[in-house]
Amino acid sequence: MQTTGSQRAAQFIEQYIPEAMLETKTPGCSVAVMHDGELIYEGGFGWRDRERFLPATADTLYGIGSCTKAFVATAVLLLAERGALKLEDPAERYIPLKLRAAGANPDGASDDTSDSGVFDGSDFNKAPDGSTDCAPITIHHLLTHSSGLPSLSTSEILLQQGLGLETGVPLASAEDFYRWVNGAQDEISAQPGERFFYSNESYRMLGHIVQVVSGMPFYRFVTENILQPLGMSRTTFVRSVYERDADKMRPYWAKPDGTIVPAEFPYPDIELIPDFSFIVAAGGLISSVRDMMKFLSANMPGCATPLLMPETLGKMQTKHIDRPAGYYGSNGYGYGWSIIDNFLGHKMVAHGGSIEVSTAYAAFLPEKCMSVMLAANSSGIPHATIAEGILAALLEQDPYEAIPAFDIKKRMKLLAGTYETYRRTVSVRVFVKGGLLYLEQKNPFLDSVVPLIPEDDFLRNYRFYTLTEGVRQPIEFQAGPKGIDLSIERDRYHKVG
Repeated sequence: MQTTGSQRAAQFIEQYIPEAMLETKTPGCSVAVMHDGELIYEGGFGWRDRERFLPATADTLYGIGSCTKAFVATAVLLLAERGALKLEDPAERYIPLKLRAAGANPDGASDDTSDSGVFDGSDFNKAPDGSTDCAPITIHHLLTHSSGLPSLSTSEILLQQGLGLETGVPLASAEDFYRWVNGAQDEISAQPGERFFYSNESYRMLGHIVQVVSGMPFYRFVTENILQPLGMSRTTFVRSVYERDADKMRPYWAKPDGTIVPAEFPYPDIELIPDFSFIVAAGGLISSVRDMMKFLSANMPGCATPLLMPETLGKMQTKHIDRPAGYYGSNGYGYGWSIIDNFLGHKMVAHGGSIEVSTAYAAFLPEKCMSVMLAANSSGIPHATIAEGILAALLEQDPYEAIPAFDIKKRMKLLAGTYETYRRTVSVRVFVKGGLLYLEQKNPFLDSVVPLIPEDDFLRNYRFYTLTEGVRQPIEFQAGPKGIDLSIERDRYHKVG
């Protein structure tokens, strides 16, 4: 009997997720898959709470990290549809953003406010000499991470503080946040709209814009206008609500030394700081994979419960700025979503998220009405690869052949090991770390570890090189009659383990 796409997807999930969890020491993981409006797979693997021996389920609550950004973008677009704002509006019309494009004066007239307290930005494009060559940062630029401002590390600061690691940076209020952001004038590296810099600060500012325009705390607007209409009753921004839930994850911190230790949920309880609730807009939403299917369904064309008009949804899922090419060629960013133009012949819309002690990944093919949601209570598991494998299976392809990451990983494992020269005189070690191959050479005369840079991104040949002060040294692996050989300059090594 022929295997269907749904069956192939289930087989892949059941086989690969436990393997990935074992390799990455992930305590718990949940997954949900939908096709043509039907939930075809849902379930949990491992523990949502390892110490209490509680299993993960499709309803387990996880911090979904930057998957939150799609909700922020939806909130902004809802306000745009209602005529409350325009995407071309300068951000400083609504919030106390004082940054200008490169070479501009951040202390222009943008800090004036109207009687209502909203920043009107009437002189947003004027330099101090009255000229108009200062490009404003618009809402569109914030949505597409194209403000010209690189990351300012506010998420790293907040997560470290939430995990009990003192950073010394004051970031407890909206005033602290804008002092930090507005102090970064010299960090602006491009004109707005020219370059992609992934920016958590941009989405916090968007959350603030939603808060100012709607007249209510950011999290309440999202709850009343997105979560409740979609019936996402188990999804929340409020830490105390999450902590009272019986089916919630216990966060785990995967430390650099390989240990996995219990941790706390790192975001504050925003019900205690409603004026600063936009701090969670970059990645503070808490949800389950089953609940997230409702949101992903609302992003499909022809959805029975749409949030946005079709033309708005289309704009949200359109690539507005390019990112470096990946496995599948051209890709970029829309509004709150990454856009891959050609994933196995189809447009893929996706976003990952991490708060270090919890991770998530959402992906869907709008043309095929296929969607996948994954979440885990630690970091390290290859969410994107798993999601792509599930979608490949639904498209009735073999995931291990269709998804490049699997072949690359297999090739790396083949090359990793210990190599020795003639009669075991000298030995070296090749190992995998962080998706790269490294060469370790230790002997009485040398102690070094260097990355092996592949000549071909997909490792379709086994030629690499190291780079020292701009000089390349070729490194080549070869399949010999007795196994894998390694050539480094004058030396030839043989794999022995």
